[in-house]
Amino acid sequence: MDQLPQCIELQTAPQPDASVIWLHGLGADGHDFEPIVPALGLGPAAALRFVFPHAPIRPVTVNMGMRMRAWYDIVELGGGHEDEAGIRASQRLLEALVARERERGIASRRIVLAGFSQGGAIALQTGLRHPERLAGVMALSTYLPVAHTLAAERNSANAGVPIFMAHGGDDEIIAIGRAERSREALEALGYAVQWASYPMGHAVCGEEIAAIAAWLGRVL
Repeated sequence: MDQLPQCIELQTAPQPDASVIWLHGLGADGHDFEPIVPALGLGPAAALRFVFPHAPIRPVTVNMGMRMRAWYDIVELGGGHEDEAGIRASQRLLEALVARERERGIASRRIVLAGFSQGGAIALQTGLRHPERLAGVMALSTYLPVAHTLAAERNSANAGVPIFMAHGGDDEIIAIGRAERSREALEALGYAVQWASYPMGHAVCGEEIAAIAAWLGRVL
């Protein structure tokens, strides 16, 4: 098992029976989405553990090689060359986090993989290949990475996993068209994708948070 990344953890009740592993975007860290937990307003009945891991620090090509927290390198914006080795390394990290939740007594069907931007890409990469059925995959302001290998590598255990994708219509970092093509590629493989777009950039908005809370309530 790969060494576990450092994580921030928040629990909505003393004995959680479900987990949401939520990966941040490029240059952020595990603290980035901490404030979303109270904003979701899930109520006292939800006994969830939110796990917010910190990505490794690595040089990022599009940022002039500056070292920052990143789940993989980005060589150019808009697609093209992908850091497949880095993506797969972070997939292994997320698999290790899932394994730890299983060891802590959380059933795989009670685990959601979530992420924003780069983090959402790793959630899709991992969740659709995971050998045990998960509760759901949430991919915010992101795209499907290493798409050309999914048909061969996907696991039938998660053929019917609920997928929530949301994107900003004015996203200046990842164009909404790229996300829409990812959704279409998933649907072509038979995945049921709940899709939403909002009048925002590369961000999260209040209406989206309400939709996330409703989706989590359904899948958990």
